[in-house]
Amino acid sequence: MFPTSTVGRKLVMALTGQFMCVYVIAHVIGNTTIYARAINAYAEGLRQGPFIIVLWSSRILLGISVIAHAWQGFILWLENRRSKPQTYAISAYHSATFAGRNMIWTGAIVGAFLVTHLLHFTFQVLAPATAALRHPDALGRPDVFMMVVQNFRSLAIVVFYIAGMTALLLHLMHGVQSSFQTMGLNNDRTLPVVVRMGLMTSAVLFLGYAAIPISIMTGLLK
Repeated sequence: MFPTSTVGRKLVMALTGQFMCVYVIAHVIGNTTIYARAINAYAEGLRQGPFIIVLWSSRILLGISVIAHAWQGFILWLENRRSKPQTYAISAYHSATFAGRNMIWTGAIVGAFLVTHLLHFTFQVLAPATAALRHPDALGRPDVFMMVVQNFRSLAIVVFYIAGMTALLLHLMHGVQSSFQTMGLNNDRTLPVVVRMGLMTSAVLFLGYAAIPISIMTGLLK
């Protein structure tokens, strides 16, 4: 049951947001195995022994976190709009950052990107002709490397992917700071550190994810 107080809603958003941030960090680390052409072995290893339990447990928790985070964020956005008189719109606009003002929209874009990404690369239903499950490599494993490289040769897919990562960049720039503030870990002394940490985290994740399609599109990774 979701909390009904503003503090409770923000706490749910902070906790789910931090879990999702850890998830995308782990995911991009795994993705870097593509540079060593070891992503097929990595993907196969995740489906062996105890790792498959961790894989599906984290995916289920991710799904729950996304739903809880999106729903609580939407409710808070509605409550915020209703509670602020129109006369304060100008001053509120100038006191907030672009990322902070547009959290609802960047969150919606990230959500849409996540669904598309799962259908594309995880469940492999959007581009069946290049699905790794239908094209085993020389060792009989799903050829994830081939699937990723083939798809990121399409400019439209690369642009869509970079747009999703840009939305994630903006969302995390404000989200990291906001989550620490909700949990009482943000004060005048720690604020500069938290802000820098949010910027660094979002920038590293953006570069980590964007580097793969760019490397393929430019021919650096074949």
